[in-house]
Amino acid sequence: MSIGNSPEDERPFEDVSEEARPSIGRVLKDARLAAGLTVDEISTATRVRIAIVHAIEADDFAPCGGDVYARGHIRTLARAVHLDPAPLLDQYAAEHGGRPAPTPAAPLFEAERIRPERRGPNWTAAMVAAIVVVIGFVGFTAVKGGGDSSDKTQLAEGATASTSTSAAPAPKKTKPADPKPAPSDSAIAAAPQDKVTVQVSAPNGRSWISAKDHNGRMLFDGLLNKGESKTFQDNTKINLILGDAGAIELYVNGKKIEDQFQPGAVERLTYTKGDPQVG
Repeated sequence: MSIGNSPEDERPFEDVSEEARPSIGRVLKDARLAAGLTVDEISTATRVRIAIVHAIEADDFAPCGGDVYARGHIRTLARAVHLDPAPLLDQYAAEHGGRPAPTPAAPLFEAERIRPERRGPNWTAAMVAAIVVVIGFVGFTAVKGGGDSSDKTQLAEGATASTSTSAAPAPKKTKPADPKPAPSDSAIAAAPQDKVTVQVSAPNGRSWISAKDHNGRMLFDGLLNKGESKTFQDNTKINLILGDAGAIELYVNGKKIEDQFQPGAVERLTYTKGDPQVG
C-alpha cells in the first residue's frame, strides 16, 4: 500500500486571478454606461456599427471580420469611453493567440477614416489653354483695331476729363459707415426673440456633437473640428449632446454660456427661448 497524493490532488491549480478578471466586453460596456452613453450614441461617435458594438460587449468578436478589425474596434471603443486601450488589447492578444500578422490593404475601423482624395480635373492644363486663347484674342483685337487706337484713346481721355470736371463742383456728403458685427457673431447678435438660437464652436479642439429640435428631429450629428462652429435655431428648444464639452464654447440667444465644462466630459444640455439658463 503506497502513501502519496491521489490523482485528483495532482491537478494543476486554477488561475483564480484570470477568472476574476472581467472580460473585454464587460469592461467596455461598464465604461459606456458610466459615461452615460447609449449604444446608438457610441455607434454614432465612433462609426462602429450598432450590431458590432453589441457583439463586442457580449465578447463575440466574430462579426468584426478578423483580429485586425477586432483590435481596431476595441481601441476605438475604449478611447470613446476614456479608457486606456493597451490593457484590453493585451488581454485580447492573450485570449486569441497573440498579435495578428499585418494584413495588407485592410484599413482599420477608427473613429475617423482617412479617405483618399478624389482626383479632380487637370486645372493646370485648362488654365494654360485659357491663357493661350486670351492672348490670341488680344493679339487679334490689337491688329484689327490698330488704326483706330489713337482715336479711341483720345475719346476715352476726353470722357474721363469731362466726367471728373462735372463731378468736382458737387462733392457728395457721405455718412460714415455703420460698424458691422463680425460675420461669426452676426447670426447670434440678430437672434429673434421668439426663437431659441444656439451657436456651438470648438476653439480648443474637436468634439462630436448632436443637436435636435423640440420634435426630436436631428439638426446635426458628427464631428466639429477645431476652429469650426455650427448655429442651430428652433421655435421652442434645442437639445444638445457634447462628446467633449471641454473643447466647446456655447452662445445661447446672443449670450455666452460660462459653464466650466471639463475636458473629455459628456454633457447633455437643453436650451429654450428664456435661456441662457439651462432648461
